[in-house]
Amino acid sequence: MILGKTVRRWWVAVALLLAAGAAAASGTNPVILVLGDSLSAEYGLPRDTGWVKLLADRLTAGGAGATQYSVVNASISGETTSGGRARLPALLERHRPAIVIIELGGNDGLRGLPLAAMRANLRAMIDASKAAGARVLLVGVRIPPNYGREYAEGFHNVFHSLARETKVPLVPFLLDGFADSPEYFQPDRIHPNGRAQSRMLENVWPHLQPLLAGRARG
Repeated sequence: MILGKTVRRWWVAVALLLAAGAAAASGTNPVILVLGDSLSAEYGLPRDTGWVKLLADRLTAGGAGATQYSVVNASISGETTSGGRARLPALLERHRPAIVIIELGGNDGLRGLPLAAMRANLRAMIDASKAAGARVLLVGVRIPPNYGREYAEGFHNVFHSLARETKVPLVPFLLDGFADSPEYFQPDRIHPNGRAQSRMLENVWPHLQPLLAGRARG
């Protein structure tokens, strides 16, 4: 009888270990999905050196407290808000993220696309992410006044008005603090270099932290 209890305890212990291993193998950590353009896709940088990878490293090192997050970078260089909107449903279905970081719009602005369309696409992505049960962080971008001051200001205001309207946190400007400093950019003066990536993460981190703790829900 005693031996039987010992054997049962042993099997219970083995079952728990196997379950824990299966959970780890299946990647059951809550997911942070980053949907962005070249600013998040490591354009022109060595692999695994962009701000999204730095974010993943910080989370692995315990930057999110007790919760361990997995980061999925679904960013594509050249992506527009319409492209992101089209890709998002499949990404939500596949990864079932706890948090979605939307960093899109820069390519819309550089191409002079209608602001109303950009706004509608961003709103649709926010709504879809929330409907899937994810918390959302919107990342703001500024553009040079190539298409006139009115367009540039309207572009910037889209992010702020959407964040207020949908009650999601906003990173006011991903390149805040160094946008006018050439030493932080690649020769094209559009894409940040390796030196800038940690600063981009520091611009995102204070707005992401409450979401990691589950305190800021849209």
